[in-house]
Amino acid sequence: MDTGMTRLTATAFLMLMLGIGAALAMAADQAADTAKKATPTYVGSKACKVCHMGEKKGKMWEIWSASKHASSLAALDSAKGERSDPKCLKCHTTGYGVGGYGAEGKAEMTAPDVLGSVGCEDCHGPGSEYKNMKVMKDRQASIEAGLIIPDENTCKKCHNEESPTFKGFKFDEYWAKIAHKLPPPAEVEPAPQGGK
Repeated sequence: MDTGMTRLTATAFLMLMLGIGAALAMAADQAADTAKKATPTYVGSKACKVCHMGEKKGKMWEIWSASKHASSLAALDSAKGERSDPKCLKCHTTGYGVGGYGAEGKAEMTAPDVLGSVGCEDCHGPGSEYKNMKVMKDRQASIEAGLIIPDENTCKKCHNEESPTFKGFKFDEYWAKIAHKLPPPAEVEPAPQGGK
C-alpha cells in the first residue's frame, strides 16, 4: 500500500474518531443538562402578583385575594391546635409536606404571608421554573416547566370527605366563584383608509 493512501486512510480514521468523540461528548452534555434540570420549588403567590394583576390580566390576583383561599390559614383555630395539625395544614397552606409551607430548612418560607394560604402554586404547582415571563408566554413551555392546569381532581385533593367541614363539592358552582383567566385580546380597530 502506498504511503499517501495510508496517510489518507489514517487521517480519515482520525477524523471519524474525533467526530464520534465530539458526538459522544455532546450527548453526555445533553444528559448532564437534563439531569441538572431543576426541580420546581415554591416561590409564594406574591411572585405571581406582578404579572397577574389588573384589568388587562383578568384581575387574577384580585380574584384570588378576595377568595377564602387567600385567608385559609387564618380560618384555622389555634386554640384547637389546628394551626399545627398536619391534617389541617396540608389543605390550608401551599405545599405543606412537599417543600412548601413549614418546609424543613426553609424558615423564610414558613411566613404566613408567603405560603400560609391556599395560594397560586397549590393549584398550579411550584412556580420557580415557570414564573419567568419568557416561559409563561409559551403555554407548552410553562407546562414542561411544572405549570399545572387545574381541574376538578386538583380541587378534590382538599375538597373531600377528609375535611371536617365537607358538605359535598359542586365543582362547576365553586369554580365559578374563583374562575380567573386572561381576557381575550382586544380587537384593534383598523386604521381608516384614504387620506383622512
